[in-house]
Amino acid sequence: MRLWHEALIQKLPRQQLLGQHRECAALRGNGWGRKHATVNYVFTHSPYKLFQFHELVMDEMERRGYHPDSRWRQPEYRGKTCSPYAKLAPCLRTHPIYPEHDQRYLQACQQLLAERTKKE
Repeated sequence: MRLWHEALIQKLPRQQLLGQHRECAALRGNGWGRKHATVNYVFTHSPYKLFQFHELVMDEMERRGYHPDSRWRQPEYRGKTCSPYAKLAPCLRTHPIYPEHDQRYLQACQQLLAERTKKE
């Protein structure tokens, strides 16, 4: 479980991009609040931030010709097995979306991505 640094989304290979979509969908749904060391920081922010991040992933998917379910474009949507939020207050999009995605995090993600793509 990992959210790649947003600066890398356009550079992710197909497998990692589609995996990122699955990860965002899982976290937005029943995975919200489930502790995992690499994504715990996500739960300290509004779920709207995760929606904003997921939008970046879906934008890249569409740019590459994929067709994610349009329901994920609704901030309140949480998947087929999870009730939607009754109301989810929008929040300002920051850059990066998550402050934890700093330069050090970017470098760590770049290194991990290089290792993973070398194996493929």
